[in-house]
Amino acid sequence: MTDQMTFERVLRAHLPLSEADQELRDQDRLMDLGLDSLSTVALLVDLESELAISLPDELLTADTFDSVGSLRQAVFQVLGAADQPDGGAQRGAL
Repeated sequence: MTDQMTFERVLRAHLPLSEADQELRDQDRLMDLGLDSLSTVALLVDLESELAISLPDELLTADTFDSVGSLRQAVFQVLGAADQPDGGAQRGAL
């Protein structure tokens, strides 16, 4: 399973107002899809666990969890950094 597929599978599990066959668009607001403050924490834990990453404190903002696209960008920023020689500490550092 690719990182993109894992991201979407984990995200969908925390969006009770999204339909299983509904396309998740970058502009979709997570709150509109049912994400609340408690499920945000659970989503973060699950994403970090499933993707073997650790989102740095500077990405733990309301803006990051505002939309599908903003969360995707933050997660894949960390995943990309983990693939760089000096960024490996963010992936697998759980």
